[in-house]
Amino acid sequence: MADNTSNWNGGNGYRNGQDIVFTNVRILDASGETPYNGEVTVSGNRIKSVNRSGANGYSWGGSNGLRIDGRGMTLMPGLIDAHLHLSWNNAPGIAPIQMMPVEEHVINCVEMAKVLIDAGFTAGCGAAAAKARLDVVIRDAINAGKCPGPRYTAAGPEITSVGGLGDTSLPHIPHEGLNLGIVVSGPEEIRRTVRELIKHGVDTIKINLSGEEITSMPAEHNQFSDEEISMCVTEAKRRGKKMAAHARSKESVQKCVEFGIDYIYHASFTDEETLDKLEAAKDRHFVAPGLAWLINTARNAGDYGIKPGTPITDAYERELEAAVNSMSEMHKRGIKVLIGGDYGFAWTPHGTNAKDIEYFVDMVGMTPMEAIQAATRYGGEIMGMSNELGMVREGYLADLLLVDGDPVSNVRILQDHKRLVMIMKDGKFHKKPDFRELEMSHELRFSA
Repeated sequence: MADNTSNWNGGNGYRNGQDIVFTNVRILDASGETPYNGEVTVSGNRIKSVNRSGANGYSWGGSNGLRIDGRGMTLMPGLIDAHLHLSWNNAPGIAPIQMMPVEEHVINCVEMAKVLIDAGFTAGCGAAAAKARLDVVIRDAINAGKCPGPRYTAAGPEITSVGGLGDTSLPHIPHEGLNLGIVVSGPEEIRRTVRELIKHGVDTIKINLSGEEITSMPAEHNQFSDEEISMCVTEAKRRGKKMAAHARSKESVQKCVEFGIDYIYHASFTDEETLDKLEAAKDRHFVAPGLAWLINTARNAGDYGIKPGTPITDAYERELEAAVNSMSEMHKRGIKVLIGGDYGFAWTPHGTNAKDIEYFVDMVGMTPMEAIQAATRYGGEIMGMSNELGMVREGYLADLLLVDGDPVSNVRILQDHKRLVMIMKDGKFHKKPDFRELEMSHELRFSA
């Protein structure tokens, strides 16, 4: 490749607003079509053109911008996590998240945001924050260019009931500051809480409709009345906000459909009635199951005191089996199942989020292309940007990865950060291609 170093501007872009042309690449556009050879031109923060290679070579167009020879590598959309907690801090449990002072917590969010984009995730849908304004602050800092990170929709803390999931205060030592969620009782308290979160600037309101095995409320228990749920949804949607729910039980999934809750997190336990209702409303809902949390809590958290073969891990094994069956059936019915594994704990650390794509292939029964679409195209939809994010198409935002290898042949490639040769967000290089480093890594890989 020709030396284009004079075109780089601090490793974060290019001079004079020049176009960037990726030539000699395999284009995985996330439409579902088999990847094809071609070139892609980026102008500003958008994809200007997508050209296939013809019998007589490439159509070079009229651009005199920076040209990058992709050497036959895969150019694809950036990855999108539909169930993202940037304020989870890769710690061994919930207590370190709760107890972290807000000043340190902001710095931690900055760190996690960089970890995510370093892993090829250029966007993510916030699924709950540990403190009221953390998601809002990190979203705004990323948008202002103050720190690197994915596009992000901000959520507030989870809304929970007294004694429900997220109410972790000890009965004999009540202390509101120790709660991971906002504890409410009754419609009027919910109304005020939703309005306060909207005042803070959140994009999404999340309510915990069911429990969680690792807490005092089991996964299949439900905690809110219809009047409380209705108030939450009405107040959120009155102000144009999206609704999300922690919903593991079949009853809670049905409530999501009944009340129009957009994002359904988990949906592990279903039956025919639940699936029928969800299928009938499939154009209005997204499901992000969080398989990584179930798998790794059941099997890989022994070093953190959650031992396999104990009642708690047995419960998660049971839920994992139910969740895999539910997601497989949802996929067959055309319900949108997206990646997002509830990452952010020591046994499910941020940066390993692409593992979800492998789980979707190996466990849910998706084809590699379908799993990649669950991490790109449909991620653009849950971000509310269905006509400009998550695909390689003319006019779409230039959130792109250049991958050393073919993810359709082996989705595990996307877990190897060294094979993410280039990471671009909004037309700017977060990670610029360094082919000398790539060649060295190839030599090491093939000599091993």
